[in-house]
This record gives sequence, structure tokens and C-alpha cells, in this order.
Amino acid sequence: MTQPLPVFPFTALVGQDALRQALLWLAVDPRIGGVLLSGPRGSAKTTSARALADLLPTGRFVNLPLGATEEQLVGTLDLDAALAEQRVQFREGLLARAHGGVLYVDEVNLLPDALVDLLLDVSASGVNHVERDGISHSHPAQIALIGTMNPEEGELRPQLLDRFGLCVSLGDTLALETRQAIVRARLAFDADPPGFLAREADATAQLAAQITAARERLDAIPFSEANHATVADLCHAAQVEGVRADLVMLRAARARAALAARNAIDDEDIHAVAEPVLAHRRREQGEGQAPSGQNPEPQTQEQTQGQALNDHAGQTQGQALDDPGTQTQGQAPDNATDDWGAMPPQPVPIAGVKAVRPLQPKKP
Repeated sequence: MTQPLPVFPFTALVGQDALRQALLWLAVDPRIGGVLLSGPRGSAKTTSARALADLLPTGRFVNLPLGATEEQLVGTLDLDAALAEQRVQFREGLLARAHGGVLYVDEVNLLPDALVDLLLDVSASGVNHVERDGISHSHPAQIALIGTMNPEEGELRPQLLDRFGLCVSLGDTLALETRQAIVRARLAFDADPPGFLAREADATAQLAAQITAARERLDAIPFSEANHATVADLCHAAQVEGVRADLVMLRAARARAALAARNAIDDEDIHAVAEPVLAHRRREQGEGQAPSGQNPEPQTQEQTQGQALNDHAGQTQGQALDDPGTQTQGQAPDNATDDWGAMPPQPVPIAGVKAVRPLQPKKP
């Protein structure tokens, strides 16, 4: 039996503070709904996810390949048992294998939308319901879902993006000192994995114990009225749709408080988790709605038509109707002169032009 490859320890990760903090909050409370890591290649996304799994009690790390099918993910009928023993038996999928650990989806933006939707459902509920092939089965699936994507390869649909609890965008460049520290740590690990792990053993054990204690403390930490008010203010100011952001922010703030061995959530916890909660949900001012406290006044049909014509031809139908000196169709103006036809042409909307018979000279 082959020995598993050594895993770079989480405590030795250098830089990417936002990434490490978001993963720790997810480890404490998987009900946050998953973490999406968006960034370029070589930014330690996979290394961080594997390192996090090593801190959890089960140590499970399950990788979901891009070519996976729904039955491989959720499970299906065990055909061997059905054919050989004529009995219905459930064969577990990747979700069952990842229970209590990390389910990792690299390039989640390239995964079929239906599978992403299913993953996010299970991540938020902690239960996998299977109704297929004559099977009705449910099993716990408390997974720390970690998805990664490179924005250069395409984006997730907004409906799916919103369902990820936290989103961390990794920068394209690193500070000079940080680059050097990352390279030194990686070379030291590759040169002597056992020795490197031994040097980080105490710190790793301490962090793993901290996560376990935080999980046990989590449900005892209440959400105060002040917490609800602060979260609501932040989400309202960001103009997020729905209340999913409010729920995630409260849960992430509670996970942060539990990780710090505190029994109450304070404003610092809420503001610390606000950015990864709102980063992929925030709407710019005026995007789809009026600014806060302002209601747009409804336009009349004449105003709407006038604005459209003005954009198209430089003048509005309303201006033409309101100006008493404007020529009406088929009629010459009262103050017309012999050189009227020499006036420069005026832009007229195409939709407003009708065929007009040429003026005939009067018979003597």
C-alpha cells in the first residue's frame, strides 16, 4: 500500500491572510456555505485547502474532478448487490466520503451548473438527499466546501456566485519579502518533509485543538439584537439581494468569536468577516435600483417617448409638440418666407416621418 504524500502544514503558510482566515472560519462552521477562492495560478489555493483538511478530526480531503457525474457525487444504486443478491443497497458517493472533511473543487467555474447548485445545497444543509434509481436515501454530509477559480477562464453565474458563503479574491502580485518567504518555506519542505513537519508539529496540534474547541463552543454563542442590527446595516448599505448575506455574516462572525475562545460576538468580529461575505454580492450605486432613500419619479408616456426620440435624433417629440413655432406635418409655418427651403435640414426621427405630397403652385 502506497504511503500518502506529506501535506504542507497550514501553520507554515506565508501571506494570504484573508484566505487563511476564511478557511479557518469554514473549518469551525461548515454551515457558512463554502469558500470560493478566486485568483491566478500558483497562489496556494490547492495547498491551503489540503492543509486545512489535515487540521480536521477526520483529515479527509476529497477532490471532485471536473468530469464527475451526478451519481458519482451523490451516490447511486449498488448494482453488484442488486444483481447478485436481488436487494436494494445504496452506494455512497463523494459527498458521503467527504463527510467531516474538505470537499475540494478546482476550477469550479468550469463545472456544470447543476452540480455546483447541488454542491451548494448540501454544503448549506449538511445533508445529502438522494432520490434516484428507485432509491430514497439521506445521509449526513457536513462538508467544508472549497471551490477555486481563475477569473481569466470564466466567471460563475451570479445565482451560483451568491450561494457561496465567502469569497476571497487573491491578488495577482505579492510583496517582494512575501515572495521570498513563500519560496524559502516551500523549498525547505520539499528538501526534508519529515523534518519540516516535525518543526511545525506543535503549532499544527495547537491549531487543530483550537478548531475542535471552537466547534464545541459554537452553538452556545448567541446572536444579540446589536449583532443583528450591525449586520443588517452593513448588508443594506451594500445593497445585497435577499438575506443570505446576513445569515452568512452572522455565522462567520460567530465562528471567528468561537475560534478566539470568546462567548459573545462583538462588532470587530462582524466587520472582520464583512468583506469576504459582501465581496461577491455587493451592488454598485444605481445598479438595478435608486440610491438609498430616493425613489425615482415615474415618467409619463410623453416623457418616455420624448427621451427616446431625443437620444435617436437630437430632438424629442415632446419638444416638437410644445414649441408653438414648430411646423406641423403638411402645413407651412405662418411666418414662412421665400427662402424657407434654404434652411439647414433639422434632424427628424425616422419613426415620425410620413409621406407628404409636394406643394403645388396655386392656379392663377
